[in-house]
Amino acid sequence: MEVTGYKYTNEQDAIQARQDCADFYGLPKSPEDETIYWVDYIEATENNPVFWYIIFDESVRSILGEPIAFEVNELPTE
Repeated sequence: MEVTGYKYTNEQDAIQARQDCADFYGLPKSPEDETIYWVDYIEATENNPVFWYIIFDESVRSILGEPIAFEVNELPTE
């Protein structure tokens, strides 16, 4: 499937992008908050090589920049 978002070749970069978005929005607001991140990343385990990605949302464009389109292989259905 085609995804528009942000693609990372290593998990640490995806973690940092997630943290950058949380920091921008001041999350978590308090230690008891359930919401600690603004976005989350996904591991594309069916792709070779594996990569990590964040799905685009307009609210992160100013933080992460312009998104790109890329292919993500889906798990086979039974």
